[in-house]
Amino acid sequence: MPLHDRPIGERIEALLALSREHADTFCSPSAWLARERYLANHPTRILAMKCMDGRIHLPHATRTPLGIITPFRNLGGIFHLGWPYLGEMLTDAVNDAVRAGSGVLLIISYHFSRGERTRGCAGFACDAGAALAHAHQIRRQAERIFGRDHRHVYPLVCGFETDTDALIVHGDDGATLDLSGLTPAAEGDLERRLAGLCPAMPADIRRDLLPLLKGNLQHVDALRGTARELDIEHREWVICVGRGFDFLHLPNTALIVGPYSPDLSEPIGTAAAIIEANMQAGRIPDDGFLLLASTPYETVGVDRARAELKSCFLAEFAAQVIAREHPGLAHRMTSRTAVVHWPSRRLELVEHA
Repeated sequence: MPLHDRPIGERIEALLALSREHADTFCSPSAWLARERYLANHPTRILAMKCMDGRIHLPHATRTPLGIITPFRNLGGIFHLGWPYLGEMLTDAVNDAVRAGSGVLLIISYHFSRGERTRGCAGFACDAGAALAHAHQIRRQAERIFGRDHRHVYPLVCGFETDTDALIVHGDDGATLDLSGLTPAAEGDLERRLAGLCPAMPADIRRDLLPLLKGNLQHVDALRGTARELDIEHREWVICVGRGFDFLHLPNTALIVGPYSPDLSEPIGTAAAIIEANMQAGRIPDDGFLLLASTPYETVGVDRARAELKSCFLAEFAAQVIAREHPGLAHRMTSRTAVVHWPSRRLELVEHA
């Protein structure tokens, strides 16, 4: 029986097992060596601003080792770099990269479906044009903060077509590179195409973007001709609030709300509405859904204790929003609170104080 159709208790246990498996894989000697080798050859730091939609899994779609792309997730990929917490996190990440002598590729993504408009981004009411316009707005904000010369931080607007998992790279003059229209035979020409599309992109950042594009080209080609209806249709049954959900690489399983926006109630309410619609349409059982709150920590002691308190707050806040805005859904909610030991990516359940 597919995971989405199992009773809620079995689904939750399967999800927690997936988190343990992910941590074991992430900590394995082979995975560690893969990350170290990759970063030695491609030191550009890659940050990705993207929608909370579980279908947008860039490491999977670009065949990049886990831990290379740092995600920032929110409803619809809606961000404002003036948000205090988000701005501080982003600036800290850029400063860390610059001190290490590396440039930064900031991928600003939006997503849509060519086959069916209603499979698009719920955050923009499935309006791909509005989602693209917002991505360009974030790019302008990034240029205002980090410089319009793009010498150290290159903000790249990138579409994600969910029917094919294809990337669409937007260039400086409005031209695009749609990888769904290419075959693996075009791999050798990608560098020339990218240089023409983004002439202001520094050579080192362009060099380190190419493996993502080549990986996506191979991934898209491998999916051609396969039946993907279940992967395309919304079947989410988990609402995740916070950070540290790298293990959730199953399509259409979770809606992830990052703790960046000054008003978290809006994306949490939207996520709950999607879960409720999935139940009403029979895409998932109506026996329950999972609310999972998580915060990463680096060290034991104060850092972990603060992460626990933050996760408890996020869980309580989200539960209150859901009870207020979707009372019929609230009684079918199972809540779990966790922290994530970031160096190992290990999810640890905690009890509310």
